Amino acid sequence: MVLMALDHARVYSGLPAGGHTPGIFFTRWVTHFCAPGFVFLAGSSAFLYGRRHPDLPRFLLTRGAWLIVLELTVLRLGWTFNLDFAHEMAGVIWAIGWCMILLAVLIRLPVAAIGAIGVIIIAGHNLIDTFLPAIVPQLNENPLGWLWKIMYVGFFAGPIQFGSGGPWLIVLYSIIPWIGVMAAGYAFGTILTAEPARRRLWCLRIGLGAIALFLVLRGFNLYGDPSPWGSASGGDGDRPSMPALLAFLNTTKYPASLDFLLMTLGPTIAVIPLLERAHGSVTRWLTVFGRVPFFFYVLHIPLIHALALVVSRIRLGQVSPWLFTNHPMGNPPAPDGYTWSLPLLYLVWAVSIVLLSLACRWYADLKSGRTDWWFRYL
Repeated sequence: MVLMALDHARVYSGLPAGGHTPGIFFTRWVTHFCAPGFVFLAGSSAFLYGRRHPDLPRFLLTRGAWLIVLELTVLRLGWTFNLDFAHEMAGVIWAIGWCMILLAVLIRLPVAAIGAIGVIIIAGHNLIDTFLPAIVPQLNENPLGWLWKIMYVGFFAGPIQFGSGGPWLIVLYSIIPWIGVMAAGYAFGTILTAEPARRRLWCLRIGLGAIALFLVLRGFNLYGDPSPWGSASGGDGDRPSMPALLAFLNTTKYPASLDFLLMTLGPTIAVIPLLERAHGSVTRWLTVFGRVPFFFYVLHIPLIHALALVVSRIRLGQVSPWLFTNHPMGNPPAPDGYTWSLPLLYLVWAVSIVLLSLACRWYADLKSGRTDWWFRYL
């Protein structure tokens, strides 16, 4: 969650999402662990919730629908600070919402079958990449093109247009492969509930195995990502070459490739045994965010956006109109003289985390003393 806030602060900095210099590249790369971890552990959380509550299917349906509505209304307003609701973005909360709705159907199957479906989707979806060059140019003329964009190709194929000159929707996070990630996370819940020694052993086996598979697949460009790193490092006439290590780690996120998911989920799972034993003041401080994760998410976007307005006023003497365009997708390039330095980006991020820690502690204390049903949705 803390790393996620760094990337979302970058949205308003004018800095690119990655780049050919290590500082900018790793500022983006380290945040790649966020979305896979959120979706995977959302599946695990659903499994744990179902052990205590018989209403899991209904909860997933209502929670998923609620997340979709919030993404297209409250969160969109927080991202943009404008009321141009004719231009929407389907981000990670949208994807989590739809995956919850689909998981509500899947949980009628045995847990092993759900896990197998998830792994098959994660491992096999890149087979579609072979057909994308022929499919994508035809999507806008195909009556079912919108479904392709929602299910897989996402913003890679452009926005979904509702009529000529009408509203549009940019699908940043497509349903595939994220439903596979959530289904696999649901089955992973059986490991999280195992006795400690067995749980730690399986976390290391799965996590380190995923890392090893990533190194082999990516290292030899065998399968799992449509952007081979050897050719990606060469550059072209419009951009400098990318150092080999950066190109190797520059896996495809939209839609998330197998290599991307192995690269991010492997370390996430492998580190669980270490995090179980973590203690101290930093751990207690971070745990506050984990107690109220969605409250953090809803609050952090408008807070960072508001801090960007303050920074613009101080640096430029005015609030840049660019900050009221359709972030994080659909906004034009940052105007000349606006872009932040990396130290400024990290400063704004640090200030936002301090403020969020105060707000989250207050809400966590409030929530701990209440039993109202609606607290489960925020």
